Amino acid sequence: MSKLKASSSELDLDRPNIEDYLPSGSSIHEPPHGKLRLRDLLDISPTLTEAAGAIVDDSFTRCFKSIPPEPWNWNIYLFPLWCMGVLVRYLILFPLRVIVLTVGWIIFLSCYIPVHLLLKGHDKLRKKLERCLVELICSFFVASWTGVVKYHGPRPSIRPKQVFVANHTSMIDFIILEQMTAFAVIMQKHPGWVGLLQSTILESVGCIWFNRSEAKDRGIVARKLREHVEGADNNPLLIFPEGTCVNNHYTVMFKKGAFELGSTVCPIAIKYNKIFVDAFWNSRKQSFTMHLLQLMTSWAVVCDVWYLEPQNLKPGETPIEFAERVRDIISVRAGLKKVPWDGYLKYSRPSPKHRERKQQSFAESVLRRLEEK
Repeated sequence: MSKLKASSSELDLDRPNIEDYLPSGSSIHEPPHGKLRLRDLLDISPTLTEAAGAIVDDSFTRCFKSIPPEPWNWNIYLFPLWCMGVLVRYLILFPLRVIVLTVGWIIFLSCYIPVHLLLKGHDKLRKKLERCLVELICSFFVASWTGVVKYHGPRPSIRPKQVFVANHTSMIDFIILEQMTAFAVIMQKHPGWVGLLQSTILESVGCIWFNRSEAKDRGIVARKLREHVEGADNNPLLIFPEGTCVNNHYTVMFKKGAFELGSTVCPIAIKYNKIFVDAFWNSRKQSFTMHLLQLMTSWAVVCDVWYLEPQNLKPGETPIEFAERVRDIISVRAGLKKVPWDGYLKYSRPSPKHRERKQQSFAESVLRRLEEK
């Protein structure tokens, strides 16, 4: 069994002990001569396959789970203070933040609507004013969370043939970055009031929307990406290549689309401090409105943003290798752990037959290594 543990540790994952997944009463007995033969391992290959599947599934799903903090308030001294904090957050801070956000929307709309409608013939001036107004409303959003954001590195500038990529924890990533620079972002099309903002206000800064359920959207988005990066006056292009929100402890595989445009890639690393609130948005369990309410009823959102050194495709390097190199840079800077999973599996899990083949392949590779030893 020690050989099994040593072999499984070769995977670059957080792995539970395989022995934990063995059915009760199961055990692996060494033969009388003290050597573990291949035929003995084959007897337990179904169990090994099942254990491998459990390990893979566990390491994948933990990327999309909110990890609750350790409780600190369940004693006679701290519980009354915690109750007072709840009252302050919900009865004092939350109403004040609603007022701040309401005032922000009034100022924004009273300026945006005239600019958008009356400056149709002055595109350059209109784009500049709309860009400033979008940055303004994003600043009001950050203020409504009492956002404490530290930006490190030079502020992005408008240049052709460049694209910015960042790790993705929540849709507020876009708001935090947008308050400093009016990026044109590639984003999933959302329903409700968020979708209304996407189709009206955010399109003014050149944002591009897609729908995961529409296969033809991939070709359309790829064409729009190439057209956007070629424009000298377009806003900087921002892409979240993970394609989904990850819980700020891991990074999943980067899609290669941003890395095959022939442009300079500027990495951005985002790291949230969970001291007051977990900024991870689990879109399957929580609407974005409820996510914003959670942030507005917390003490503060604490975050660090690093604008890292621009990267270019090296000679002989493929777009996939380029994407992995940039992911390494972001992961190291933000202190995130890399995992070899495609984030789209969060929305479309593989079929049972496909998973069974992968699990069987994993079990066979373990058996081959043990046989060689």
